[in-house]
Amino acid sequence: MQRRTIIQNLLAIAAVSLTATFAHAADKELKIGTMSGPDAQIWSVVTKVAAREGLNVKVIEFNDYVQPNAALDSGDLDANGFQHQPFLDSQIKQRGYKIVNVGLTYVSPMGFYSKKFKSLKDLPEGAKVGIQNDPSNGNRALLLLQKYGVIKLKPGVGTNGVNATPLDVAENPKKIKLVELDAAQLPRALDDLDAASINTDYAVKAGLQPTKDAIAIEDLKGPYANLIAVRVQDRNQPWVKKLVAAYESDEVRKYIDTQFKGAIIPAF
Repeated sequence: MQRRTIIQNLLAIAAVSLTATFAHAADKELKIGTMSGPDAQIWSVVTKVAAREGLNVKVIEFNDYVQPNAALDSGDLDANGFQHQPFLDSQIKQRGYKIVNVGLTYVSPMGFYSKKFKSLKDLPEGAKVGIQNDPSNGNRALLLLQKYGVIKLKPGVGTNGVNATPLDVAENPKKIKLVELDAAQLPRALDDLDAASINTDYAVKAGLQPTKDAIAIEDLKGPYANLIAVRVQDRNQPWVKKLVAAYESDEVRKYIDTQFKGAIIPAF
């Protein structure tokens, strides 16, 4: 009888301990890094959906594309949502991050904008054209310039994982001058440029409507859907599945469709 009582007590203690562990896991604050602007607006809706599933999510806003991955890799964040796969791949290659894609969020086509011209074909000889200075987004900009006949790239670059740079321009009939800038600086530099390639999040923050104001824009189909990333060691954690499901909810889809009216397209 005494032995049975001891076993029962041990089981009760274990059950209480296990319950406390699960409660602690549920109460854990998950820090999600994203960009200020449209990304943060969407994640504010995601946090409400996630809360109903027992997740306590705090959104941390950034203003550049470098810090969110550094913070995730170092453990200051639990996840981030701001980048597409080619950008993540280039960051992993350059910096050795142990980060993995666990779900897609939305597609935001990159566009060229100008305060002086209504088409890339109208660019004059020697025009100054701003593009992003990071490999993946700079590559997108160059491919878009090639698509619209402004330049021609060397064979074999720009696709299949080989990012093009201004050094890979084989033909430049109008002798345009490519000005490489940080993605966040391009909207502010638009007054000093004839045209500039601007990512949708920065364009929207600058008051630009991609489907209306862009003088050239990417096709929606392609590898540039944004994603949710976590550290490799966390990819199978239960909260990851719940977080992705919260983003993929009908509530979030409806918000994106209503709020952004085609400038941002759900990728789930």
